[in-house]
Amino acid sequence: MASRRGIKFMKVAIGFAGGVGLCSGVAVVAKVIEDGNSKPSLLPTALAASIFSSANFGSSGTAGKERHPSPSVTWDFNWDRREPDSLIRSETDGKLPQEELKKLKPTATRHIFMIRHGHYFIDGAEDAQRKLTLKGCEQAVFTGHRLAELNFPYTLMYNSTMTRARETADIIAKHLPEVPREECSMLREGAPIKPEPPAGHWKPDVKQFYEDGARIEAAFRKYFHRADADQATDSYDVLVCHANVIRYFVCRAMQFPPEAWLRMSLHHGSITWMSIRPSGRVSLRTLGDAGHIPPDKLSVS
Repeated sequence: MASRRGIKFMKVAIGFAGGVGLCSGVAVVAKVIEDGNSKPSLLPTALAASIFSSANFGSSGTAGKERHPSPSVTWDFNWDRREPDSLIRSETDGKLPQEELKKLKPTATRHIFMIRHGHYFIDGAEDAQRKLTLKGCEQAVFTGHRLAELNFPYTLMYNSTMTRARETADIIAKHLPEVPREECSMLREGAPIKPEPPAGHWKPDVKQFYEDGARIEAAFRKYFHRADADQATDSYDVLVCHANVIRYFVCRAMQFPPEAWLRMSLHHGSITWMSIRPSGRVSLRTLGDAGHIPPDKLSVS
């Protein structure tokens, strides 16, 4: 009679070419049974296929299925309605007049620095009472110093007409004395669009979304666009405004779903820097950068 029988070990080897070639889908399951000949045998093919299928991460049970998602959307180069090709009519042969097209193509990059106002007295009944706290004033000083330290040739500084934004801009302006200033009521805080997923702690009524949303979207279209063709050098604009406005602008400029704006968080006095290239491409250089503010001076709400 054959010597003592028993299972010594079971080894499962699943092979696939990770990123170099097509996944082979080969699964080898070996079971070695100590018998008279000590010969290995293969488990049934169906079992091997089942094991391989369950190990195919991210698939729905189909072996070898592509696991990397395809792009769901493509970049809209005419997002600001300033793509040169869209601004002129084609000739009778369907071609665009190249000389005219060349005149419409920008060469400069627009840089936009969005600054969230400093910490403020949130319990104020009216806007005039929602002034910066001492911490908020200190945050604005650090931010003004940081902007000056970056040493860009700032073109213009805009600020929201709300008290906390105006006071923040006043402090920053001391560090950028040569930069012209303008106020803009379109940059006031508000409810840009219903967030997704909904926020349980913040539920403005439908009317507020309807009114604020139109205003904030109009502000986005005013400030976010590629340079005009006659702009000779890069520009550096500073917007001193509010968290909701900044987060909405980021989503719109990056062509993310605008409903995602509330998924981000920004510190008071933080810097968000975006660049708009002549081609219409947009880069998010920094989002809510607050590294210039000491840890004990940081705040969010």
